[in-house]
Formats: sequence, structure tokens, C-alpha cells
Amino acid sequence: MKNLIKKNLNGKVILFLFLLTNIVYAIMLLITIPKVMQYSGGMQLLDMLPTGYNHDYVRTLLDTLGSQGRDVYLHTQIPVDMIYPGLFGISYCLMMAYFLNKLGKLDSYLFYFCLIPVFSGIFDYSENIGIISMLNKYPDNSDLLTKVTSVFSVLKSSFTTLYFIFLIFILVALGKRKLLPAGR
Repeated sequence: MKNLIKKNLNGKVILFLFLLTNIVYAIMLLITIPKVMQYSGGMQLLDMLPTGYNHDYVRTLLDTLGSQGRDVYLHTQIPVDMIYPGLFGISYCLMMAYFLNKLGKLDSYLFYFCLIPVFSGIFDYSENIGIISMLNKYPDNSDLLTKVTSVFSVLKSSFTTLYFIFLIFILVALGKRKLLPAGR
């Protein structure tokens, strides 16, 4: 895995992937999520609840969305959100590796920080599969399906937050290195 990451540490490729990832994210934030939200009565979508949700919330949301809103969620938001986690995992993994390499720390234990967005992407896919199941099984959703999907939502959000915290520390370290001469 480390060799595959090292082989792909090309700044232009990483920048392209970063831009592509964030274009897809912007499409979700500006187009697909608002489209579903038109049917939600102000309730947040499951994808947007970082602390999770319970069976009652899911039932109320899916009831409120109605048939048309559930259809828009399933056929508009989810397809775009099936592209995003892979892009996020790959581009942000490579970005962390790129900055760690600049610090000369890619071969240290810090390398494992590069894998955090990959796990975030895996949990995002797992969350999406749970949401697809809930949308398709409506109104017969089990409490277990809701709990498992909610756990994936929390894990996705936790790993994403953890990644950005580590990225900030890495960027601060890189900035200090660039701004302060060696030996200070």
C-alpha cells in the first residue's frame, strides 16, 4: 500500500483529484442535497447528521420526504454520493502523503494518517448502502438497520474530522519548517 501511495505522489495529479473531489462535493451541497431537502420539511438528511440518528428520526424523515422525495434521495443524491467517497479517500490520502513526504515523515508511523480518509470513504459507502436499504425497504425498516447505518454515519464523520485535525497539524509543521530557518 505504501509503495502504491509513494508511486502516485505527483503534485499535479493530487491537485486534479482534489479539485475533482471538491467539484463533486459542491454538486452535492449546492444541487442534489437541496433538491432532496425541498421534500424534507426542514429535517436534515441522514448523510448530514454527524452524530447519528435513531429509528424514529428515520421514520419521520422518510415519511416527510414522501414518495417523490425518497425517489429524489435514492436516484439523485445517492448516485453522486457513491462517487464522492472513493474520490475523497484517494485524493485526501495522497494529499496527506504528499505533505508528509515534504516533511520527510512519510516513512514514519505518521504514514498511517494517510489511511484515515480511506476508512472515512469506506464508512461513507457503508452509510450509503444502509440509506439505500432504508429507502428501498420503506416503510419496513428495522431498528437494527437504522442503528448500523447510524454507526457508519458517526464513523464516517469521526474519521473525516480526525483527518482534518491531523492535516492541520501537518500543514502547521510544514509552514513552520518553511518560515523558520533550520536550527531555530
